[in-house]
Amino acid sequence: MDIVAELTLIRHGQSTSNVAFPEADAGGLDDSGLTGRDADVELTGLGVTQAEAVGRWLAALPAGRVPEVVVTSPYRRARETWRIAAEASGLDLPEPATDDRLVDRLMGDLEMMTRAAITQRYPDEQGRLDDAGEYHYRPPNGESFGDIAERLTAFLTDLNRDHAGRRVVVVAHDAVVLMMRYVIEGLDWGALAAVEAEGRVLNASITRFDGSSGRLVLDRYNAVDHLPA
Repeated sequence: MDIVAELTLIRHGQSTSNVAFPEADAGGLDDSGLTGRDADVELTGLGVTQAEAVGRWLAALPAGRVPEVVVTSPYRRARETWRIAAEASGLDLPEPATDDRLVDRLMGDLEMMTRAAITQRYPDEQGRLDDAGEYHYRPPNGESFGDIAERLTAFLTDLNRDHAGRRVVVVAHDAVVLMMRYVIEGLDWGALAAVEAEGRVLNASITRFDGSSGRLVLDRYNAVDHLPA
């Protein structure tokens, strides 16, 4: 089967929601201080610095490893991460495309809500989560991890068909990086839980699959050695 030569997954740099929501949840607050859509969340100053570091990593790649195809999530934080990285690299890189199948997990009615706010406005959801389990729970008008796997499976099918033999970079979200492993490696939910137990997908981390053998094989996962200490 034709596949891409290389698939590199980059999580976006730190965003304002990556800071605001943990702080609000730790304080039991029902308001994160952020307004607007999840799709419009910006990078923090640190997120910009992380994106620049990704650019330096790109600049240091051998000529035979420079990306030939770039696809990002349409969300602002992912698009900005690539824009900043590409500029910082100084390389003549391909123009990025966006694909709606690379969005973060859709939380539906719970989007941009703190834990306290969800408890107040949707008191039955914790019970639904407990009954279904983390990976099978679907928020109201949102999606489960299984739903993410379905859209990523379709994305990978199209990617391999359209860009077989080429080096591809995808810039997206932690849920996308994690579920790419689930889809590409054929993991079950227990194995996915074991991956998560090793640590969350970090901002501006790099995950790479090598396709030179005729199938995508994990080469590195969640690497951040290119980032400043």
